[in-house]
This record gives sequence, C-alpha cells and structure tokens, in this order.
Amino acid sequence: MTASNDDRVLFEVDPDRRIATITLNNPKQRNSYDAAMREEVGRCLDRVADDDDIIVVLLRGAEGVFSTGADMNNAYGWYGDKSEAAAKRRPSQRRRLTVDRKSFSFYHNFMGFPKVTVGEISGYALGGGFEMALMTDISVIARDTKIGMPATRFLGPALGSLHMFFHRLGPVLARRLLLTGDIVEAGELEHLGIFTETCDSGAVTARARYWAEKVAKMPADGVVIAKEAFRMVEQSQAYNGEEVASYLFHAYGTNLQFGPDEFNFVKTRAQHGTKEAFRLRDEHFHVPEPEA
Repeated sequence: MTASNDDRVLFEVDPDRRIATITLNNPKQRNSYDAAMREEVGRCLDRVADDDDIIVVLLRGAEGVFSTGADMNNAYGWYGDKSEAAAKRRPSQRRRLTVDRKSFSFYHNFMGFPKVTVGEISGYALGGGFEMALMTDISVIARDTKIGMPATRFLGPALGSLHMFFHRLGPVLARRLLLTGDIVEAGELEHLGIFTETCDSGAVTARARYWAEKVAKMPADGVVIAKEAFRMVEQSQAYNGEEVASYLFHAYGTNLQFGPDEFNFVKTRAQHGTKEAFRLRDEHFHVPEPEA
C-alpha cells in the first residue's frame, strides 16, 4: 500500500501488472466523501497520470460499497465555513460559483483522465458516486447496486453534469432520475448497456480486476493516444460547453427558495439531524404505485 495523506483514501500500485487502485475508505458513512477526501483522490489520480508505467487505475469503495456521494452532514460546510451559524445561513452566490467551479474541475479531469479508469461498483453509487461510476471507461456493477441522484429532491434537478447524464444515460432516463430523484437497482437497467458489465455482487471484485488486467496488457502509448482521441470526440459531439455549464447550473440550482409545503433538506437537517432528515425526505417524496 502506498502512502496517502488521508487514511480515508487508500492508494496502491501494482507495478508488475501496471495497475493502480484507489479505494474510498469511509465505510461508516457508506464511503461518502468530503472536500478533503475528494482532493486526496485527485492527488492520487495525478500520481497515476505522471507515472508512465501505470496503464489503469481501478476505483472502488471499501467493504462492498462504492460511494453515496458527497457527505451531507454539513451541507454548507462544502463552501468553506463549518460553524454552527454558517450551517443555518446560505452561502453567497459568488462563494457557490467559486467552490463549484473547483468541484466540477475534479469531475471534468476525472472524465478526461489520460489513463484507463475501471470502476468496481457495488452496494450504493449515489450522487457524486453515481457520476464517477458513469465517468469510468470500464464499469463493472452489481445488479443490486442502488444508483441515482437523490439529492435532486432537495437541491433541484440542475445538478451534476447534465451533458454526461444525457450522453451516458440517454435523455429519457436522465430526465426520469433527475426530475424524480428515484433510486433504482442497476439490474433494472442492464438491458440499456450503460455499464460495461452487470453481474452478481459476489463477482464484482474479480470481474473488475479482470477488466483492469485485460486493459493493462495494451500498449501504454496506444492507450494514452486513444484516451485523448475519445475525449476529443466526446467534447465535440456531447460535451461542448460542459465544463462551464455544469458548475453554473449546480451553483444556481443549489440556491433554491422553498415554499411552505416543499421539503427543505438543509433546514430539516439543522432541526432534526441528518439521519432523521433523510427519513423525512423519503417520507415526503414517497408516492405509492397505483394498484393494478
């Protein structure tokens, strides 16, 4: 295991197989991440990018869970002030733009990473975890993995990289997930071919490793050239304007004004705590299926 600046992010290099592994190691919170964790993942990716002998980076989560995305225990803490007073006060729009630009720079760089990325996805892939799963070049996911963007229920549908959602999911599914906040099991979408391979949960680790080792056999120069070619095609066909649009939409969308009958997660969390706020959120948004 190679040293990392944050023990919630594990970094390992297998020079013989030309594979690096990054593990999100925050299992008590289902491998959700804060800004410091995300920055550490970015540093690990930079080390891989600078290592000419590494072809593949395998991204996974500890203890059978990929990631539930951004840590919402202190929603406004992402904007640089974790005080109790700040937790009850909206950050300024200029602060949101500054922070969100930095945040989406991470996702933009991950999506255009010069080495091959392989995702080992199981348990949960929600929010930013779902985005990273979709951004990997090769993704192996367990059929019972819960995927989606539930944060749209309290931050609004203009969340994340809309270009990426529409390109990877298709416009119909993207609209469904973003306009409802639905969480679905990956097996329900297997027929759509969104992920490279969908398998039983017990096989995910071995199958992800198989794909990583398979790609690592490829010529190093060829892989890097191909990645740049792929990025050029995607940028011209699908992601034109994505880098700016993503953080602008997010910054504006997370400054919603809520009506008296609308669910305000941040206010509810401040009053009742995070765990109860999630329960109340799910209760508020539950609509029973009509009887046949």
